[in-house]
Amino acid sequence: MALIDAAGLAIEFPLYHHNARSLKQRLISSSGLRLRKDDDNRIVVAALRDLTFRIGKGERVALVGPNGAGKTTLLRTVAGVYEPVAGRLLVEGEIGSLIDPAAGMDPLLTGRENVILRALYRGMTEAEGRALAEEVAGFAGLGDFLDMPIRGYSAGMNVRLAFAMATAMTPEILLMDEWFLAGDAEFMARAEERLAKLVTGAEILLIATHDMGVVRKWCTRAIKLEGGRIVADGPVAEVLGPVPPAPTPQPGLRSAMS
Repeated sequence: MALIDAAGLAIEFPLYHHNARSLKQRLISSSGLRLRKDDDNRIVVAALRDLTFRIGKGERVALVGPNGAGKTTLLRTVAGVYEPVAGRLLVEGEIGSLIDPAAGMDPLLTGRENVILRALYRGMTEAEGRALAEEVAGFAGLGDFLDMPIRGYSAGMNVRLAFAMATAMTPEILLMDEWFLAGDAEFMARAEERLAKLVTGAEILLIATHDMGVVRKWCTRAIKLEGGRIVADGPVAEVLGPVPPAPTPQPGLRSAMS
């Protein structure tokens, strides 16, 4: 059974050249993330602090909050990209990730070779991987580019390939970030039905987004982060509040003059 269970979870990143008066430093200092010294006397950013939550089968959870709140960091931690420095994180179930289009990709290999390698990693045979590559090729619409190294792909082509690969197989736990909305309008129109099927097919959905329309449409629960901490966790309506009323139409020039 799919499960994500965290208790006292903490993620920290060391800051090098911390005395430099750079724009990056000023942005970090103003983000609300705590700076401190660790046991090795390094300056670190406490990106996630003391997170405790449990997500079980059937839940559709949105991570919401301002930029720098820790939403993508939490997604990557659940995906196994980052190692916690404190606390506990238990993840049970096969993970499918729509976080970073380049994650797990070898830029020196072709799109087709990357698809086949991903299939082999998921336990499929080489024949099944080649069949999957054909299915991905048809959906992504890459044509001859599928047999070219992906280091020459445009950003849009990388998104289409990653999306097609990630949605070709339904995982038990689906992790999603906002990049999946970055495709061109024609591609996303074709992708909507496939994406909806993936979302409903996964046992757990965990999505980081600023789009409250997506949250209200897909999710049953929201976790709000600020400064790397959980400040609210509950049903979407409770965390987001009531749906804002539609704006009142403004009178046109003719009506205003009459």
